[in-house]
Amino acid sequence: MTTPARRPSMADVAARAGVSYQTVSRVLNEPEIVRPETRSRVEEGIAALGYTRNRAARALKTTRSSLIGVLTDGSSLFGPAETTTAIETAAREAGYSVLLTTVGAGDAEDRSVGAELVGSGADGILVVAAHEAMVPAVAAVARHTPVLAVSAQAPRVPDVRVVGVDQQLGAMQIVEHLAGTGARSVVHAAGPADWFDARARRDGFDLALEQHDLDGEIVGPGDWTPRSGYDLTTALIARGLPDAIFAANDMMAIGVLHALHEHRLRVPEDVAVVGFDNTLGAEFLIPSLTTVSQPFAELGRVALGRLLDLLDGEDVPAGTPCTLPPRLVVRRSTGAERTH
Repeated sequence: MTTPARRPSMADVAARAGVSYQTVSRVLNEPEIVRPETRSRVEEGIAALGYTRNRAARALKTTRSSLIGVLTDGSSLFGPAETTTAIETAAREAGYSVLLTTVGAGDAEDRSVGAELVGSGADGILVVAAHEAMVPAVAAVARHTPVLAVSAQAPRVPDVRVVGVDQQLGAMQIVEHLAGTGARSVVHAAGPADWFDARARRDGFDLALEQHDLDGEIVGPGDWTPRSGYDLTTALIARGLPDAIFAANDMMAIGVLHALHEHRLRVPEDVAVVGFDNTLGAEFLIPSLTTVSQPFAELGRVALGRLLDLLDGEDVPAGTPCTLPPRLVVRRSTGAERTH
């Protein structure tokens, strides 16, 4: 009978790298204080042996579980899905495991929501709060555990901090670009009224119209789907098109482009089109879609870092959102900006 292979230990890594056990611990917990050449030898030993931390043992020593809870609504939409993936990646890179729990439709009002996360001993919980229905879920888990919301808007929940992407700024970048191309009238095909991203994009649209003295209108709301973008654009065609259409996301922009194509209208010559999200494949549409790219990878790292700061007692005032700037990606669905 063969003996099961023993799990590699920190002592094994130390012996392979020719350093002390304490040095391996420093590389794992405070790598910045270890000389680069020593750190490199230890990291090579970790990779060669396939060493991973024993979370249970670490929890006994530090009172930390090295487990982060993530609560989402399970949405497959681009923004929430990319945010969740970014958080998971950032947690793994920081040496944390992730317990992902999904709140089903209508379940967020249940006071027991998140009980699995709270009972797991997770050090803290990140809630991807994309819309109003997730606010009760934020409140439920915040009663028991340090919580940080990843959202475009601060949920009305005491002692909950927020990290998000500046959706309002993204919308303002779009309108500024359209004004620069010579557009004088812009219609915003809005997203769902209960989604924080959609609200912030509408607010940014309104502010930018005033700044650039443009004629503008908000139509909708749509539901993030190509069908809603198609239907809203078909109605616009029937009564008269603006110089440009700003769709609330790239999926709605796909519907906008399809409706314009059906009516033999040229983009951007007859009407310019802009989306939001820089969804995979946006550059391969015909014409390629001008849109706004969100820094999801950075969002995941910042959200995790802010949560860990909370756990370490380094507080930020509640209700103070930490917002990251998005980036406008100009492609062929809008004209070139004028230089004078």
